[in-house]
This record gives sequence, structure tokens and C-alpha cells, in this order.
Amino acid sequence: MKIKTGKSFKHAFSGLRYALREQTMKILLFIAFLAVALSFYLEISLIEKAIIFLTITLVLGLELINSQVERTLNIVEPRFSEKVKEIKDISAGAVLVASIGAAVIGILIFLPYLFSGR
Repeated sequence: MKIKTGKSFKHAFSGLRYALREQTMKILLFIAFLAVALSFYLEISLIEKAIIFLTITLVLGLELINSQVERTLNIVEPRFSEKVKEIKDISAGAVLVASIGAAVIGILIFLPYLFSGR
């Protein structure tokens, strides 16, 4: 069986382009860019950079899943439904929990460097 990775990557990048149209994804990517830039500016350790990168990946990945859930539910049930609203809210809540965790991780990693005068 031959695997067609070229088309798979093409579809994946197409999905990312769709996601980049959303305001929330733009905001999250901007914050991610700031975190990465700050990590290089402050010269944090390699393990701390890895933690920042993993945290960013988690938040962005969950946002992609949240967008997918919302779009799917909009097709399945285009009219307002309290059950659909609950599912969308739970999905958004997952992104919120990860984002709060990412903020705490960022504070724990960056604060000591910012106050050490480096």
C-alpha cells in the first residue's frame, strides 16, 4: 500500500490556512510569537524553551480541535440548540484551561529572568 503523504500535508496546510482566518487563532499565534521571541531574548534554558514550545503546541492544537468541533456542529445542527451550545462551550473551555495553564507556565519561566536583570 502506497501512502500519499504529499496530499496529506497539502490538506493539513489547507486546514491551517482556514484556521488562520479566525480571530482567536490570530491572537493565540501572536502570543505564541511573543513567548518564543521572549524566550530567545532572555536566553532561557533549552528545557524551558522546550516547555514553552510544548505549551504553545498544546494550546494551538486544542484551538484547532475546538474550531473543528464548532464547524462540525454548525453543519449537524445549524439551528440553535442548547445541547450543541453545551458541547461548544465545553470545547472552548478546554482551550481556556490550556491557555490559563500556559500563562502560569509562562509566568513561572519568564518572571525569574525578568526580575534577575538579564
